[in-house]
Amino acid sequence: MVEKEKTALILVDVINSFFEPGQPNYYAGVENVLEPMRALLKTARESGTIVVHAVEKHRPEFHDFEWRKLPIHHLENAHDAAFFDDFRPEGPRETIIFKRRFSAFFATDLALFLHEQKVTRVVIAGVKTNVCIRATAQDAFASGFEPVVPREATNSNRPHLAEASLEDIDRYMGRVVPLGDALGMLA
Repeated sequence: MVEKEKTALILVDVINSFFEPGQPNYYAGVENVLEPMRALLKTARESGTIVVHAVEKHRPEFHDFEWRKLPIHHLENAHDAAFFDDFRPEGPRETIIFKRRFSAFFATDLALFLHEQKVTRVVIAGVKTNVCIRATAQDAFASGFEPVVPREATNSNRPHLAEASLEDIDRYMGRVVPLGDALGMLA
């Protein structure tokens, strides 16, 4: 007998740094993912689906290996690392995972948490498709989850890399689906 898929929503880096104009990682067009992500979040909240807010945070007084490639960013309690607009966690079915690398799974307890909740599929939305979304989808797959990426709920300032990443996710790791399909999985 095949068990019904239990799905969780993972929102990746929905923080001021990417979505507030003038912040270090903001790029033109990023706002196009806001309404699709709001629809995903609303549906998940209404159905009682687990919502994971995976956000990058770094310790302000300590060196971080990531800074060899990137400028210092997303420090604890800094404005750029705060949740954007109406994407703050609410209620008992939402949790926060702090990550220090691109993937929400790498060096966090996300896989353990989701396995304990009997989750088998994760809908992944946020930014950037070719960096954090791809890394999270790859590690979701490696951790035994089916990653699903709603096409309208992610993008990048490098569209050609975003498209290549979506192709790889769909071909090798999971599925890239229209927003409506993802909403149905969360309902």
